[in-house]
Amino acid sequence: MLFTLFAVMAMSVSLSAQDMAEAADSSKTATKVISIEQALEIALSENASVKVADMEVLRTGYARKGSYASLFPQIDGNAAYQRTIKKQVMYMDFDMPGMGGGKGEGEGKGEGKGDSSSSSSSSTAAGGGFEVGRWNTWSAGVSASMPLVNAQLWQSLKISDMDVELAVEKARSSKLEMVKQVKQAYFACLLAKEAFGVYKSVYENALANLEQTQRKYNAQKASELDLARAKTSLANAIPNVFDAENSVVLSLWQLKAVMGVDLSEEIDVDGTLLDYDDELLEVSVCMEQPDLSGNSSLRQLDIQAQQLAASIKAQEYASLPSIALSFSYSMNAMTNDFKFNTYRWSPYSYVGLSLQVPIFAGGKRANAVRQARVQADELAIQTQETERQLRIAIRQCLNTMDTAVKSYSSALSAVESAGKAYDIASKSYSVGKNTLTDLNDAQLALTQARLTSSQAVYNYLVAKANLESHIGADFTNE
Repeated sequence: MLFTLFAVMAMSVSLSAQDMAEAADSSKTATKVISIEQALEIALSENASVKVADMEVLRTGYARKGSYASLFPQIDGNAAYQRTIKKQVMYMDFDMPGMGGGKGEGEGKGEGKGDSSSSSSSSTAAGGGFEVGRWNTWSAGVSASMPLVNAQLWQSLKISDMDVELAVEKARSSKLEMVKQVKQAYFACLLAKEAFGVYKSVYENALANLEQTQRKYNAQKASELDLARAKTSLANAIPNVFDAENSVVLSLWQLKAVMGVDLSEEIDVDGTLLDYDDELLEVSVCMEQPDLSGNSSLRQLDIQAQQLAASIKAQEYASLPSIALSFSYSMNAMTNDFKFNTYRWSPYSYVGLSLQVPIFAGGKRANAVRQARVQADELAIQTQETERQLRIAIRQCLNTMDTAVKSYSSALSAVESAGKAYDIASKSYSVGKNTLTDLNDAQLALTQARLTSSQAVYNYLVAKANLESHIGADFTNE
């Protein structure tokens, strides 16, 4: 009964592996097998962070153009209508015949001939005063202004240029981060597939050993203890296969997520970790600190420092005089009625220069300069700390790469030795010269050696990807 249970479990794993192979064969047209270069190219156009960063570059570009628009004439059209509620009363310091104490003739009743605007606009008010003006005032025109001398404005244009430069660098940083994440996810897929292959091989060997042990037990050449151990080995191998299979699925999902493609899209990674083993065998890790001029974080801090310096100058320039050119042309009419065809429009225009000299702002400009200088000091400290942390991170990457290279060389020897030992143990067990325990020990040693070698390659590649991100190595510029 127990053997039947193990046999069913073994068959399920076998069928699962077979189904995966058949599914892979049947979906070759649907599943897109991509190389790491193709994964990077797809992520470059589909990754959400990269898209947002590119949009930010576009936005700051428009903002820069808006800032430079301040150098051109600003032209506005205007039109206005005013209705007088109460006319202004003018009083004379001397008496005029017929003007004293009389009552006004009522508001808005001028009936002069011709243009209503030429009719008397004043009436006698109580107390000897005169109401002046018209009930309706109309105006329409155009005005323009343009700065001629404005040091603060010109300095602010430099700051807007730096805004674009900073946005471009941030977009580059997003691409570098995307490249690192895609590489890590891609190599994780290769590692997961390698682990699945190892555990599948362990399962297949355990299944073959169980079948062999069962035959020997039936021939009374193996003990019941050997049979139980063979069943246990197979039972222990089954969960590892399922876990490894699930790791493959999850790693592919993670790769699709960082690439920015739909999670329902069927993809697979091309190649194996062994495709990169030549680099580990030939490389000699240089432990010297690489050039940091390409690091995006330091570049951004440098641009921000330049912006603060320009901001300090802009605040200082705010106390300098400014000169602007202005122009205006308008048409005006004042009436007591709405007989538009009788209106007389009076043109009015001027052109001139205006000088503005800042005198006192309550210390606003001085405090703004002090604030910017404090920010500059803070930024300098932040830059020093960022560079220090960056050098530590680079050192860690170099150490990891060096350790991985050494571990891989050792693992290769271990794989070769463990492979030979397992072959010998398997042959010896088949002829009854050693026990199943010896065979299982040899299998375990081989499995660990294979996984160690794959892990060493993975650790090297991930550390290298981190190092490239730190120093600013962008595959798009290769």
